[in-house]
Amino acid sequence: MTENTGNDEDTLYDLAVIGAGPGGYVCAIRAAQNGLKVVVIEGRETLGGTCLNVGCIPSKALLHASHQFHVASHDFATLGIRVNKPKLDWKAMQAFKDDVVAQNVKGIDFLFRKNGIDRITGWGRIAAPGRVTVGESEIRAKNIVIATGSVPATLPGVEIDEKKIVSSTGALSLPKVPKSMVVIGAGVIGLELGSVYARLGAEVTVIEYLDRAAPALDGELARGLVRALKKQGMKFVLGAAVESVTREKGSLSVAYTQRKSGKAGAVETEVVLVATGRKPFTDGLGLEEIGVKTTERGQIAVDDRWQTSVPGIYAIGDAVPGPMLAHKAEEEGVAVADILAGRAAHVDHDLIPSVVYTTPEAAGIGATEEALKEAGRAYKVGKFNFMGNGRAKASLAAEGFVKILADAETDRLLGAHILGPVAGEMIHEIAVAMEFGAAAEDIALTCHAHPTFSEAVREAALACGQGPIHA
Repeated sequence: MTENTGNDEDTLYDLAVIGAGPGGYVCAIRAAQNGLKVVVIEGRETLGGTCLNVGCIPSKALLHASHQFHVASHDFATLGIRVNKPKLDWKAMQAFKDDVVAQNVKGIDFLFRKNGIDRITGWGRIAAPGRVTVGESEIRAKNIVIATGSVPATLPGVEIDEKKIVSSTGALSLPKVPKSMVVIGAGVIGLELGSVYARLGAEVTVIEYLDRAAPALDGELARGLVRALKKQGMKFVLGAAVESVTREKGSLSVAYTQRKSGKAGAVETEVVLVATGRKPFTDGLGLEEIGVKTTERGQIAVDDRWQTSVPGIYAIGDAVPGPMLAHKAEEEGVAVADILAGRAAHVDHDLIPSVVYTTPEAAGIGATEEALKEAGRAYKVGKFNFMGNGRAKASLAAEGFVKILADAETDRLLGAHILGPVAGEMIHEIAVAMEFGAAAEDIALTCHAHPTFSEAVREAALACGQGPIHA
């Protein structure tokens, strides 16, 4: 990594990237690989953005660790492993999480050095096209990419203190596992972090404003996920609006109202996790002053080449419309870097996989069944339960299913949704197939190794035709 103070105003960069999260650092690396002179401006002392430092990576470390604890507590006897009841060392689990983050941060540091990318630590502000100020210094660049990501959305009247009332950031570093937790919001973040603490012994209640959890998922998939999490001890209050969170003698009381019936309720808890979504982080960039247009939701408006309303200024990732996913930001970062180098670029926003990393995992790509019905599209469903998969049974992971949606006439794949073991890995077989316009029959005719979880994908594809073999 080359440190640059930004004081050399004679330096003209081809590209200045504001933000070093997945979108920003990937964009910078690809641009450098394309031969461009690149500088990255990042407010944090470490690279990787929210995802690496206080988001995707530390949460996955805790999800993995808590799952292993759960397996040791519940499944070892069934597997013929005799051990004493496992004890939780929360401090050691936190240290594991922090080490995982540190290793990944060092990896990005290495990639910056390898690709000759300059880095400036500080908060960037766009003074004008081609000019970014960081404190008293100014950086000049032919093009600017805004990759500033997002921050947790707040709930009116609920003040986050990151001690008892926490955002996802605070939930990753609680001083101890609480006896109870209320999660406000049944989206990806709420379900994932709620499941971490449920596995570790907390009594977890999820309160969701909508009538269903995981609203971005296919409805059948979401219902199956909720059933699985209920079996693990999580409680759900759906269709309820949180009215307040009050402190009462060492505990918290979360008051809510059922939206349809108007019935009031309350849950006493030790910790509240506010997981009501995220919003673009564009504060302090000076967008209004330089004429960069934003949407009603506060996102930066861009064209099909990710250029803003001001020529030479681009935006990607959570700061622009579309799903707030790290891999979506990465794809857009690569695309912009290639565009600036005069190369072709492609991102199919209809084929971006989404994954909920609970156990079982939930993953989807393409159209949901609800979307196809709403569009009046003629489709067929191929479904296969993991109960019929030998590998899943042998792994005590037979809960869930694979569901494939295909055009009723052409058999072309329209979407796929998986609830089960390593669903987040298996979904990519469908992603590649859909990228190349494959039919369900193409997957059905492809030999899959036995015994593997992925055989369930083939069986679901077979169910779109003559029918599955093992059902």
